Amino acid sequence: MEKMSENPFLNKKYGTPEETVPFDQIRFEHYEEAMRKGMERDVADMERITKNPDAPTFENTIIPKGDRTLTKVTTTFFNLLSAHTNDEMDQLAQKMSPILTEHSNRMMLDPELWKRVQAVHTQHRPLTTEEDTVLENMYQSFVRHGALLNDEDKQRFTQLQMELSQVTLQFQQNMLKDTNAFQLHITREEDLAGLPESQREAARLAAQERKMEGWVFTLHAPSYGPFMTYADNRELRRQMYMAHATLCTHDGDTNNLPLIPHIVDLRLQLAQMLGYRTFADFVLERRMAQDIAHVRNLLDNLLQAYMPTARREIEEIEALARETEGEEYTLRPWDFSYYSHKLKMRLYNIDSEMLRPYFELTRVKEGVFGLATRLYGITFHHRHDIQVYHPDVEAWEVQDQDGSLLGILYTDFHPRASKQSGAWMTNYKDQWQDEDDGHDSRPHVSVTMNLTKPTASRPALLTLGEVETFLHEFGHALHSLFSRVRFESLSCTNVYWDFVELPSQFMENFVLEPQFLATFAQHYETGEPLPQELIDRIIQSKNYLAGYACVRQVSLGLLDLAYYTLSDPFQGDVYEFERKAMAPCQLMQPVPEALMSTQFGHIMSGGYAAGYYSYKWAEVLDADAFSVFQEHGIFDRETAQRLRDEVLSRGATEPPMTLYRRFRGQEPTIDALLRRNGITRNNG
Repeated sequence: MEKMSENPFLNKKYGTPEETVPFDQIRFEHYEEAMRKGMERDVADMERITKNPDAPTFENTIIPKGDRTLTKVTTTFFNLLSAHTNDEMDQLAQKMSPILTEHSNRMMLDPELWKRVQAVHTQHRPLTTEEDTVLENMYQSFVRHGALLNDEDKQRFTQLQMELSQVTLQFQQNMLKDTNAFQLHITREEDLAGLPESQREAARLAAQERKMEGWVFTLHAPSYGPFMTYADNRELRRQMYMAHATLCTHDGDTNNLPLIPHIVDLRLQLAQMLGYRTFADFVLERRMAQDIAHVRNLLDNLLQAYMPTARREIEEIEALARETEGEEYTLRPWDFSYYSHKLKMRLYNIDSEMLRPYFELTRVKEGVFGLATRLYGITFHHRHDIQVYHPDVEAWEVQDQDGSLLGILYTDFHPRASKQSGAWMTNYKDQWQDEDDGHDSRPHVSVTMNLTKPTASRPALLTLGEVETFLHEFGHALHSLFSRVRFESLSCTNVYWDFVELPSQFMENFVLEPQFLATFAQHYETGEPLPQELIDRIIQSKNYLAGYACVRQVSLGLLDLAYYTLSDPFQGDVYEFERKAMAPCQLMQPVPEALMSTQFGHIMSGGYAAGYYSYKWAEVLDADAFSVFQEHGIFDRETAQRLRDEVLSRGATEPPMTLYRRFRGQEPTIDALLRRNGITRNNG
């Protein structure tokens, strides 16, 4: 019988409810110990494969059961590094990331293991579709990690990957530290003019938490966004904008400027060592888009369709600003949210503060969970016996329509200094079927956001945009929870990167559906439902700034593409490079000091390098998919079941377009997206 270790990661089982992570048992020193022990166990597993005297087969080479120690500890550690970190964890990440990268490369570059994989790839028994996908993915993974390189180049490749892991981690940590470092401290009440009471109260709470008088505003979304929208004081708006727009550009330890050329060049070197001209060529080979030309075509088509509308939107906003301030007034980026909000009020008399009282977080949760129940028959049950990593976090058992366990869902809603900004879904455990007994190991999924916090006098009251964010991340969670595949590497969200946003963006469509809003949108004090007149105004205003929003996304896609289609090392100035890349989308006079690249974590430290176009690619898919629901009814169970069976449960078992065509009956077009946004191709 295996002796139980004090380090929970080193035990075969946690012994917790549903085998969830025992956060209360984890001590800091457990992480490094388990990482090092996990690497040792991985090597032992690999040697059992490579020293097997039997001929290589799918069973003894591709899918032998291995130790899960390293997966368990690294998954937990790096999830918490984003959701609830501290200086100790940051330092350990810097120490262990290159070591873990070196270990991964050692496994992928082992010559004996590679020989066996090659042998199975060349000759094997008849395989199922899923088995064939696993084999092909493993073979390609070895090739794309340098298995075909000579020994000297393999060593160089490993060094480059270790270096890249360190510098991208530093980029991410700098963003969090620089975001937390800024605060706008206001002591005069007149400087709060224009701000609604909900924002004043939140800022007062932020000041109290810092033991300061007055009000404190930060660069976290629930504070920054409303300040830029409502604050009458233009100079303070400018200060907030400049702090946000110049994140990680200043001299000091958190400056990301020198890291950008380094990251871009490291990726270019890795791609070229593998025989690709650019890093984008390397990435897109394993994407739905397939190549750079298809990405450019998508972005160009969107820009052509949306730019006339975007220009007209900016002109209308600037006209209102000049009507208010005088003909000499020039609209600057720190004025955009302020005056676009005023124009929206004039046109539609709709405002996020009007809606907040109807979007109390507890009710929103009931509405979002209830939507999944209505579509798929699944239910959510609060589990107080499952450990969480912070008091803000809740754990839920998700049951399928037959009452069986579908998975565990963690929800983490509010900002804190230990959490990265933004919103994301991640897994603490993926789904797979045990090769010995066929047991279906269900996933443990986490949805992490930075939504408006409760105050002393009010519960958490969300904006419509925050409800949409919740739906988005919840869509990712459903993708994971519905997974029904045999192999872990194909489960959950392990699909092509430009397909992964379909399930999430699909769920966003419900946010403007009156039938959905009616299920939960009630005034938090009176219980009155969201008035129909407000719903009507929401729907009327749904395409407000649709042109601007699309052009903004295209501009980020173009910047991403510019960096990763370089075929020579980066030269010149990052500011100038960014301005040139985004110039086709320029709608306002640029601010020389502003820089997106130093805070563009998606493409520098995240997984979207050469892939930021994926959001727009998936938007075409999600609009097309939702049009099917619009035809049959937005809660149609038969359509929902087909989406679950053909797409959401299938993971990466088949090419994504094959899955989509099976659901839709045809390939998607841009038409549904244009209709949804009220855009015509000749609307100049």
